[in-house]
Amino acid sequence: MTQGTFLFLGDSLIADFNWQERMHHFNIINSGVPGETTQGLLNRLPAIMDSVKNPELIFLMIGTNNLIIEDYSFIESLRKIIVKLTTRYPTAEVITNSLLPCQLPWLNMETLQKLNKMIEPMTQQTGSCYLDMFTKFKPTSDYFQSDGIHLTPKAYDLWSKGILEYVSFLIEDD
Repeated sequence: MTQGTFLFLGDSLIADFNWQERMHHFNIINSGVPGETTQGLLNRLPAIMDSVKNPELIFLMIGTNNLIIEDYSFIESLRKIIVKLTTRYPTAEVITNSLLPCQLPWLNMETLQKLNKMIEPMTQQTGSCYLDMFTKFKPTSDYFQSDGIHLTPKAYDLWSKGILEYVSFLIEDD
């Protein structure tokens, strides 16, 4: 028996994993697109919202490709995405994931932490939830593939467990 529809939005970090296999109690809709930026997702939202009627949960992981192209001003686009989602789906729980400690030569952990410290209060202001996975991932560990961006199976295991724990907390809290 499924517990409802769970919409995943984001880039290749979302697209590259079989969330349905890991979260079989939900009807998963994976709308991840490799290479997606916040602006790209914002542009795709009308089509997504036309095709996905009433998800109970929405998981948002976006911004990594903005970091890759050295665009650190994506927080406003992210805010617009969240506002559109919470407006269109007022009964859904919208969960925004923190940026992960990816390993790019031009990007230090302090910058990532600063961006996450901007994202967290913005999610609260827009009526969504914030899932901090940054602190659970170790930047020098075997969670990242050799490109420093994409995740290993061990990382997806940790991440999916974190998401399920968070969702369980939300469901219990309702």
